[in-house]
Amino acid sequence: MSDLLKAAVLGLVEGLTEFLPVSSTGHLIIVNDFVGFGRGFAGSFNIIIQLGAILAVAVYFRRRLFPFGMDKPPAERNAAWDVWKKAALALLPALVIGPLFGKYIIEKLFNHIVVSVALIIGGFVLVAVDRRGNGGSRMRSVGELGFKTVFLIGLAQCAAMVPGVSRSAATIIGAMALGSSRVVAAEFSFFLAIPTITAASAYALMRHGFVFSGPELASLAVGFCVSFAVALVVIAAFMRYIGSRNLRPFGYYRIALGVAVLAYWHLKAGG
Repeated sequence: MSDLLKAAVLGLVEGLTEFLPVSSTGHLIIVNDFVGFGRGFAGSFNIIIQLGAILAVAVYFRRRLFPFGMDKPPAERNAAWDVWKKAALALLPALVIGPLFGKYIIEKLFNHIVVSVALIIGGFVLVAVDRRGNGGSRMRSVGELGFKTVFLIGLAQCAAMVPGVSRSAATIIGAMALGSSRVVAAEFSFFLAIPTITAASAYALMRHGFVFSGPELASLAVGFCVSFAVALVVIAAFMRYIGSRNLRPFGYYRIALGVAVLAYWHLKAGG
């Protein structure tokens, strides 16, 4: 398989899974066992295609996120600044915990067994939290999320440092457990993704370096563009879906995938 086709496949996987509660990192680790780049370039590639997905969030929610513009009413400007303040506060736990444990997590936990177990456990938790339903939700808009609540959501997000947990799942489960509706939990998960993934990507790129060959730059461009385009479609579809349906199918999918991956590697090791 050519490098450009590999880049397109991995960009597709990233765009499909980054904002769904199914773990994009877990999927990329699994797919990289079959279709992937060399260990050195793979790290930088996976980081940069995440930025393509983040750009999709900024484009889709541009009216909600950008406070600038002469035509924007003061209420909308204030609401946009409120989102950024809450996202910045929710980011703080990751900024502290990430540097402390990031190296250990990458060296010890980035493997198919950890990913599979995290997918399965996360699937059961997602189903259990979602079964509580939306009827008792206290918070029906991001504006109703208090600063203590968003900080606790940020703590919940840190669980996603373990591959297979899913940043989206951790934040959505955390927000729903704290009393937000599914829609609000999903929206804040999207908003929090922007500073979180941008900060993580900047840190990782500083570690991996910025020097790439011509073919590597071409692969990065393809992966970035595919990730952006697919993520934009997925975000729109997910927001329509979650407005009237529950998250349990994603939990069942996680469980099934985790079991399937464990079975595959067990059979492969036995063979």
